[in-house]
Amino acid sequence: MSEAENIVHLTDKAKEQIKKIFISENKGPEIGLRLGVIGGGCSGLSYKLDFGDSKENDNIFNYEGFKVYIDPKSSIYLKGVTLDFQDGLEGKGFVFSNPSASNTCGCGESFSV
Repeated sequence: MSEAENIVHLTDKAKEQIKKIFISENKGPEIGLRLGVIGGGCSGLSYKLDFGDSKENDNIFNYEGFKVYIDPKSSIYLKGVTLDFQDGLEGKGFVFSNPSASNTCGCGESFSV
């Protein structure tokens, strides 16, 4: 288990898709996948997933072909979360599964603890 897996577990499908994005968009070595939590959404907190540079105090995790950056505050809320990529009849995209969430909204994009 990598150090990152102690905070967020990335499924094999999620890792595959992230690598494809990095390759297709020709992301440079300084660019990583930023995972975070921001205030908002119908349940109080929302997941944030984007690409960017590392920032001071980020937790930086190296995977084969890409890096993941998580700010310290988000690390608290993301501990134990699984990031998956689903490609099915109900849509295509990244999906967060949070066993610590006490409440989630219908779309699965916001939560409370």
